[in-house]
Amino acid sequence: MLNNAVLIGLIIIWIYVLSVLKRAKTDAFYFLTGSAGLFVILLLWSKPYGVWLFSTILTWSAGVVGHLTGLFDTFYASHVIQVVANHHTSILLVDYECSGIIETTAFWGLIAFYPVYDAQKRLMLALIGALWFFLANTLRLSFVAIVIYYFGDGAFYVAHSIIGRLLFYSIAILLYYLVFTKGQLVNQMLKKQG
Repeated sequence: MLNNAVLIGLIIIWIYVLSVLKRAKTDAFYFLTGSAGLFVILLLWSKPYGVWLFSTILTWSAGVVGHLTGLFDTFYASHVIQVVANHHTSILLVDYECSGIIETTAFWGLIAFYPVYDAQKRLMLALIGALWFFLANTLRLSFVAIVIYYFGDGAFYVAHSIIGRLLFYSIAILLYYLVFTKGQLVNQMLKKQG
């Protein structure tokens, strides 16, 4: 109960600071404080249920890929990906860091306070972003399981920590470019034309 009281107290302080920054018309500080604060609040409130939900859905979706390819199985209720190859079983656990909740909440924090879009567009982009990260993460986990199937446990580190992350973050950077950089450029062009 104390943790919820502290969290609610921090939210009240965060909202007050945001109101002060808004009245002072310090847009950059308002954006930074709002984005970082929302990110932290979402992360704190996501434990344990949000993490469980993200991990369950992600494990299930990777299981669809495993079922279609026949290369691995998943147990979505326990967040486990099982790869059986050459009479050897490898178990991968989809945990907090693999769930994609950190990346999704960071994106939500940024888009919620990004001034280029109106509220309706930000909500739509938040949903698209969550789906984008979900699909990128499904692709990454499926890739890791497929690599383990063909190359064994020795390839886990390279597949997960290097290639898998490069794949995931390349897709994430594309989303950030499309939403933030290109969105800003299009907005500037529309202002010049209008």
